[in-house]
Amino acid sequence: MKSRTRCVAAFFAACLLSAAVFAADPSGTWKWTMQGRGGGGGGGGGGTPRESTLTLAMKDGKLTGKLTTPGRGGDPTSTEITQAAIKGDVISFTVEREFNGNKFVTKYSGKLAGDTITGEAESPGRDGQTMKREWNAKRAK
Repeated sequence: MKSRTRCVAAFFAACLLSAAVFAADPSGTWKWTMQGRGGGGGGGGGGTPRESTLTLAMKDGKLTGKLTTPGRGGDPTSTEITQAAIKGDVISFTVEREFNGNKFVTKYSGKLAGDTITGEAESPGRDGQTMKREWNAKRAK
């Protein structure tokens, strides 16, 4: 009877380990477009759409990457992501940028489903409140 219990326990342990191996892999290049600011101070939209590119890599269980966004009137800006994590199918990371001596932190979170990440980005707004924007990235082929 003990050997049967051990076999069942070993089977379930193997199943759990297999599930961990096949967890969602966010590695690759992801692209999405967000509406630019309206130019009138509201930030609600109406401006030129801005494409972002996120490059992610999983190595030794650690998630790393870089976010590239259009520059303000110039070349695109690439920033290393920090505090990156994936738990099951939920991904999160932070991007820190500096503009005119001020540091801005944007927190991204999203759910990975195949070749799509759907989530929300939180950043400081002009009035001191947290501004939330949805993002929907597609894995580039």
